Amino acid sequence: MAILDDLLATLVEDAPVRQVLVGVHWTVVCSRGCGMASTLIEEKPHGHQGVRQVGRLDRLTAVELAGLARSDSLLEASLGVAAINSLIEVDPLSLVESNALEILVERGRGQRLALVGHFPFIASLREAVKELWVIEQHPSEGEHTADAAAEYLPRADVVAITGTALINRSLDGLLALCRPQAFVMVLGPSTPLSSVLFDHGIHALSGVQVVDAEAALRTIGQGATFQQVEGVSRVVMSRERRP
Repeated sequence: MAILDDLLATLVEDAPVRQVLVGVHWTVVCSRGCGMASTLIEEKPHGHQGVRQVGRLDRLTAVELAGLARSDSLLEASLGVAAINSLIEVDPLSLVESNALEILVERGRGQRLALVGHFPFIASLREAVKELWVIEQHPSEGEHTADAAAEYLPRADVVAITGTALINRSLDGLLALCRPQAFVMVLGPSTPLSSVLFDHGIHALSGVQVVDAEAALRTIGQGATFQQVEGVSRVVMSRERRP
């Protein structure tokens, strides 16, 4: 959990938790800002593990809530990562308004690319790259299961890893599989926009900033997929623009 430990260590200025929302797709914590993370739950046949202190999470401080990112419960870890994202203060000069597809097409054209996670732009990406390997816990046709990461990541020129790998604590292991020469991106709304991640071999972060908390909370609370979420801006932070 080296990356998670380093992220938590940067949260030196606490803030009260103003609101917590766990939607079917996304979890939101509002403290200093509003942070998002994917809502992950265990796959169990009879119910799900409950959240400790449910109904009283808004009585915790944001740093206390962020500590749930260490939890073995995926739902609690989702809350923790959203809390981390709510506390990170991002230098606006380090960001550009862009999205993961634009960067991956630019970097991956004619290259071998490994994508950890299923994203809606896969068809467009496949047209641009020499070879695309999609690695997913629940693979569709033509995709590979999670254990295939050990085969394909070391062969990839470009690697893109979903930010949910921080929630399920697979990110450190996935990064260890990447070639030193590979261009590595972490992407998706769960991605912390923190330069700490650049110390772990990551070159670019593609995530979101919540610019209208009311709109984001309203749509996420009504079951929005990411394409339906309002009040967010897609941004990219790169190691080259590191403040």
